[in-house]
Amino acid sequence: MTEHTERVHEPRIAVYPGSFDPVTLGHLDIIQRAAKQFDKLIVAVLNNLSKQPTFSVEERKELLRQITRHIPNVEIDSFRDLLVNYMEQKQGHVIVRGIRSVTDFEYELQMASTNQKLNPRVETIFMMTNPKYSYLSSSMVKEIAKFNGDVSELVAPEVELALRDKFKDTN
Repeated sequence: MTEHTERVHEPRIAVYPGSFDPVTLGHLDIIQRAAKQFDKLIVAVLNNLSKQPTFSVEERKELLRQITRHIPNVEIDSFRDLLVNYMEQKQGHVIVRGIRSVTDFEYELQMASTNQKLNPRVETIFMMTNPKYSYLSSSMVKEIAKFNGDVSELVAPEVELALRDKFKDTN
């Protein structure tokens, strides 16, 4: 008789890193699609000390929590270490990156290659942005919002409200 050993399912954990300043409907589309592919998707806000963001890390995390509350396997977090170190800490196996254009791809390929060199156990997958969001960037959204433009088709209602509040005294 042979002994039957049951294989334990190791959870498939992915990390979707970014500045999310602010989170757009393009980001949300990637989050929703990626969450279907993994047991857990960690959306990790990069705390880049060399940039002056519009929203604090805590504000960005809270906005992400609000707009992803309907997705049970999404966790919101932040980091300011090397991404591969963060991946190790979170036992993540896959980095998720959204691609809007060839320019994005060239930059992301360089980053993926570097991360692979630093930690060969970490893979990067690229998800093509839904064509209806291919022009969309956080910078563009902030610029429109700063001048009281309509961003209602670019961001979730919670984010639109936060942008309006953030820029109410600038005009």
